[in-house]
Amino acid sequence: MNTVIVPVDFSETSLNAARYAAHLLIGHYGVEMILYHAYEKETDAEKCIADLEGLKNDLFEKCPVKMTVYTELAKDFVEELEKFARHRKADLVIMGITGKSAIAQVFMGSNTLKMAETKACPVLIVPEMATYHEVKNVMLASDFKNVNSSTPSVPIKSFLETFKPSLHIVNVDENHYVAISADYEKEREAFQEMFKEFSPEFYFLRLFDIEEGLQLFAEERNIDLIILIQKVNTLRHKMFKTNIAKKLSYQATIPILIVQE
Repeated sequence: MNTVIVPVDFSETSLNAARYAAHLLIGHYGVEMILYHAYEKETDAEKCIADLEGLKNDLFEKCPVKMTVYTELAKDFVEELEKFARHRKADLVIMGITGKSAIAQVFMGSNTLKMAETKACPVLIVPEMATYHEVKNVMLASDFKNVNSSTPSVPIKSFLETFKPSLHIVNVDENHYVAISADYEKEREAFQEMFKEFSPEFYFLRLFDIEEGLQLFAEERNIDLIILIQKVNTLRHKMFKTNIAKKLSYQATIPILIVQE
């Protein structure tokens, strides 16, 4: 991992995400953290740069990580952020999200989820109430369908190699019984081979509500971060993306890493 972009609009939600990002990157001296701000009026440029530099200095006092700032004029925030992430070949974008009100969701929520839907790079969503904890336990949620072709192993491995957490791979399905089916066993073996260097542990939960199952598991196992694979094309995948990723992003109290299929 080399480049992490942290968009900041100076709301408390975005500042919390910036604080989380700075703590997360302590000790990772080869990683550049870019504080990014998009402004709508040219007359705001000078003040935005000064404010961003001030934030950088404040963060650096507690978190001595490699930080730079970047501001630009932008009419479409997500479009320009996506373009910037691609140009800088970013490994990760870290953004805040708020679920307090419908209006807050429209502004901070929709932009964050829109960015997560792009294929520029993975997006780490930091809920507004989340506080930094060392990433010791990571949960990868999967539907266990076509694992080899649908799992973006490269960005997931990059994250795991950087932070070295324990990996818990979880599936929630109302049809699980004492033993998993042959199809699930086949996909489990594919995951085992894919992430063998991380010694993954597997869990198959028999619950109807996927979101509830993932949240309960996160609480019981002291999960510090959830990885969701955002799938496309089929109706079922669209439903998974909309219902699970969106609900968890708004309601979770721990960060969620969204990785595109």
